[in-house]
Amino acid sequence: MRVELVLTAVVGLGALSIDMFLPSLPAIAAAFGAPPATVQLTVTLFLLAFAASQLVYGPLSDRFGRRGVLIGGLALYALAGLACALAPTVGVLIGARVVQALGGGTGPVVARAVIRDLYDRDRAARVFSYMSMAQSLNPMLAPIVGGYVHEAFGWRAIFFVLAGLGALFVVLMAVGVRETNVHRDPTALRPGHLRRNLSVLLTDRSYLGYVLVNALMFGGQFAFISGSAFVLIDVLGVRPGTFGLCFGGVALGILTGTFLSGRFGGRFGLDRTILGGTVLGALAGLTLAVLAWSGVLTVPAVIAPMYVFAVGLGLTLPNGMAGAIGPFPHMAGLAAAVAGFLQLTGSALYSMAVGRFYDGTSRPMTSAIALAGVAALAGFWWLHRRPRRDVLA
Repeated sequence: MRVELVLTAVVGLGALSIDMFLPSLPAIAAAFGAPPATVQLTVTLFLLAFAASQLVYGPLSDRFGRRGVLIGGLALYALAGLACALAPTVGVLIGARVVQALGGGTGPVVARAVIRDLYDRDRAARVFSYMSMAQSLNPMLAPIVGGYVHEAFGWRAIFFVLAGLGALFVVLMAVGVRETNVHRDPTALRPGHLRRNLSVLLTDRSYLGYVLVNALMFGGQFAFISGSAFVLIDVLGVRPGTFGLCFGGVALGILTGTFLSGRFGGRFGLDRTILGGTVLGALAGLTLAVLAWSGVLTVPAVIAPMYVFAVGLGLTLPNGMAGAIGPFPHMAGLAAAVAGFLQLTGSALYSMAVGRFYDGTSRPMTSAIALAGVAALAGFWWLHRRPRRDVLA
């Protein structure tokens, strides 16, 4: 089995863990008698814990190797999935989701570090694009499968499925992935060394610029992820299974964008591809908000602009990640971890704010998506407003 296939599955674990149970959010709120903002914490706190754990797994994998760290994290993820399925209260469910995220966070950061171990920056960008293209099947298929599993067996069954998938990933990692970190850093976990490496990353304008653009684009997408179930199911009255189809239509945009990135990114280069993605994100977000504030609230008025926004996201994310971690081959785990942490934490806080402003309409969600798209384009301009220098660790 090719290592890229196993790593693609592992990198997609976070999206799978969120997208598969989105159709169940209104039902979970009803089952526990909890307000939507409380139930949305199963998404946003998951994302925050998922992000924070990457700051630990990145340096761990630089010090001890990639393979063992991945297997241990995935095992924790599987056990926490069982706790989610058996949760008696919404508080226990939220807590179990945090633990599940702490285990699952090993996937994206360590898998991306493995890719950086194996390939140079340009080749890594192409691999990230094709991985992202395959991963975009998750948000296309996961809500559809989750919606039908929910309708057939209830929301708890979804977490049993996630726990089983976590166990499967443990087996795949054990038999399909060799150790790739052949230059382990014995000082990676020393506080002084860690501070110095963090200082290099957080003072490098190029690194911060790429991370900022990715975080803003992903924040817009996550505003849709956390708010779309309530807008489409509660406001527009679509069924959970139909919601999965609508969400899958948006995910098709990510698939389209990542395919275009992998196919043409080498010809146009990282930065031009990112520019195209942020322009699409800004235009689509503004269209979405104008329609909402004009009183046009239909399924096509939400899904069509979000499809275009998602195309922009697919163009931006793999290239932004490759641009961020490419200059740091000797601390790829830490560079990927910090990038993932900043991207996911910003997105989680952004979506929490959107949830607090939910007023029974699509306006808070659509306004947040528009703001994110425009800010991402402005962030790209900031990144390129004067010559940059690449820093080699």
